[in-house]
Amino acid sequence: MRPKTAPAAMAAVLLTALISTLVTGCSGKGDKVSYDTPAARPKGASVKQPTEAERKARELTQLPTGPQAQWAKETDVDGGTTISVTTLVGRKSGFTGQVWVWVPRQYFDPKYSQSGFPVMISLPGGKGFPKPYWTETGLGLQTGIHKWSHEGRSQPFIVVMPVLNPSKVYYQDGSDIPEQAKMGTWLSEDVPQLVKENFRTFKSRDGWGWMGSSSGGFAALKFVLQKPDQFKAVIASGPDTRPDSPLWKHYEEEKAANNPEKLAAALIEKGGPEVYLAFQVGTLEPTVMPNIKNFIKNYGRGPIKTNLQVIKDGQHDAKSYIRGMGEGTMEWYSQWFQAPIATP
Repeated sequence: MRPKTAPAAMAAVLLTALISTLVTGCSGKGDKVSYDTPAARPKGASVKQPTEAERKARELTQLPTGPQAQWAKETDVDGGTTISVTTLVGRKSGFTGQVWVWVPRQYFDPKYSQSGFPVMISLPGGKGFPKPYWTETGLGLQTGIHKWSHEGRSQPFIVVMPVLNPSKVYYQDGSDIPEQAKMGTWLSEDVPQLVKENFRTFKSRDGWGWMGSSSGGFAALKFVLQKPDQFKAVIASGPDTRPDSPLWKHYEEEKAANNPEKLAAALIEKGGPEVYLAFQVGTLEPTVMPNIKNFIKNYGRGPIKTNLQVIKDGQHDAKSYIRGMGEGTMEWYSQWFQAPIATP
């Protein structure tokens, strides 16, 4: 006789099989990866009255609209998921670049099949080209979220990792600098649109946030302050708080429109909406600390809610910032987002 399988163990086996079927039919790098297909709301009267959870999920969730992108497997991640990549031709920006994505295991659980998931667009430091370092599984971003979400310390975010700049030559502060590629539009409009076309998300800003380190932290911080109606929160690790790309020369007005300090002052004067800024800085990056503390002192009031995670022996690097996320930042950040809604 075959040994009996405990219900919990059987459920885990079935979920693993389901993930394997939905995410990819193969196992090699470059193989096609499938997620959702565009779905339509049921038409006409439903035979069964929806439960309260089903009603809430339908009300808050944005189903994928299509067209579906061509996703190719990049690498496996512990926990039974993958990182995949596609090339995005930005319809608004005109820029073409690559975008990587990681989807949490819970996304494929049948009890969440009617629900959206919160999105965290993650930007690297440096030039962020041709590939953002958040795709490196050794850093532990995806495995961290997998672990923390099962411990109740993080939302199970869809992690989106676009290139930050159009080349290795210059960085553009995640902005539309005149006569340059429109990276601000590509990152803050074209990339979110790609996600809405391909994944179950939430309709409101309660499902949309940013994360970035160094120059990527600057851009992520700027986007939340620039578009608070669309994005609710950010983790900004070791960021600058003023634009400093050499390409801003002769464009002072445009530069000011992309300055987090000026954007924060304007949001305070306007009175909202509230945004949530989680800053991280290591004790071994002393030149960054005063700038962040001054920003919090000057602008951490009114609609701007802030949190500072000081990472003991932390350096200006991604490994330190991941550690800070696990030590409290991710838990503080996650509380502001809509959680996936179970509809058993």
